[in-house]
Formats: sequence, C-alpha cells, structure tokens
Amino acid sequence: MSTKEAQETIVANMNKWQKIENASVSSTGRVIEQTENPIVRLVMEIIQRDSQMHYRVQELIKDSLTAKAVTLTPDEVGQVWGLIEKHIELEKQTVSLAKSSLQAIEGKKGMIVQAYLLEYLLKDEQKHDDILDKLNEVKKGMYPYG
Repeated sequence: MSTKEAQETIVANMNKWQKIENASVSSTGRVIEQTENPIVRLVMEIIQRDSQMHYRVQELIKDSLTAKAVTLTPDEVGQVWGLIEKHIELEKQTVSLAKSSLQAIEGKKGMIVQAYLLEYLLKDEQKHDDILDKLNEVKKGMYPYG
C-alpha cells in the first residue's frame, strides 16, 4: 500500500469512526433521558464525553492528513515541559489514591459500586499516565530536549 493509499484509508476510517462516535453520543443520551439512576447516568455521561473527545482526536488525525500537517517542535515542547512534569506528578498521586482506596475496601461486602467506580478512576488515571509517558517518548526523540 502506498503512503497516499494509507492516508486515504485512514481518512475513510476516521469518517466512519466519527459516525459511530456520534451514534454513541446519541445512544448514551437516550439512556440518560430514560433513567434517574445516578450510577447508570454517570457511566453514560463518561462514555458520552469520551466519544466526544474521540471525535476531536479523529478530526485532528484527518486534518493532519488532508488540510495541514500537525507539527510539534522542540521549542513548543520545551516551553511547557516543566509544567507537564508537574502534571505527571499529580497523575501519580491520583493513581496512588485510587490504589489506596481500592485496598481499603478490598473484601468488604456492600461496596461493589464504590469498587466499580474506583476501578474506573484508576484505569482512567493510568491512561493519563500512559499518554503522558508516550508524549515524553516523543519529546526524547526531539533535539535538543530529548
């Protein structure tokens, strides 16, 4: 597959994916309208917001292939890296708090909802850690801040 064909495939996939994300936003909205249960509503709102963010990421991917190249310069990274490092420390604290909270309720009956929500929080905070680690890898591959 040529580079052009790969780009066309990605753009087509992003267009299809965005339609699915829009359907997900609508679907979760219908569930939210039909329930007063705070747990179900919260879960649907989380999924809805994630779908909205996925749509934005897909749009940037498409734009980077069709409209304007997306760049990240060493200077841009260098200007904010100190702030990002501080944020990485915040993320580590949230992961620690989630783990500590899960340990506190381990084996406790009647706390399944709290465990469910804490597990979600832990995974989401770990996801933040992961995407910041990947950003750090991108930074390391750049001169002169690597």
